[in-house]
Amino acid sequence: MTTLDPEALRSAMRAWSAGVTVVTAVHENQRHGMTVNSFTSISLEPALITISLRQGSRTYDLVSKSRAFGLTILSSDQLRISDLFAGREPEASDRFAGLQTETLVTGAPLLAGGLAWMDCRVIETFDAGMNMLFIAEVVAARSLNAGEPLVYHDREYWNLSHFK
Repeated sequence: MTTLDPEALRSAMRAWSAGVTVVTAVHENQRHGMTVNSFTSISLEPALITISLRQGSRTYDLVSKSRAFGLTILSSDQLRISDLFAGREPEASDRFAGLQTETLVTGAPLLAGGLAWMDCRVIETFDAGMNMLFIAEVVAARSLNAGEPLVYHDREYWNLSHFK
């Protein structure tokens, strides 16, 4: 079986534009989060989404143990938060230090200033190579219905133009 060179796939995936989210989790008073663009809505009834997390990451461990996570869809004003949770800034013992958070149902922290928030309970997992695919029920959701999204394309952040 031939396997595609990961760098070839990474290069091709740079052509895909995506909104930016931060996935957060808490378990036994430990909380962590990471920037994720592998997020998809898969059903409105029932309310289901999917995310993909690298196996062995701190966020993966907390989501696996707690079976819950929060998802914040970032606004264009949250570029620094995206970089912080992507590990592009010096690693802090608490990525949440100095940030406003809130919780809805599961206790997973959600980041203030986002465009929308989803509080999720994991219902199924699938091994997906170096990642784990989590399918989750959205148990609570809120949105601002205003603001500009943070968009990632070709390893850079972009602004949107609105066509009518």
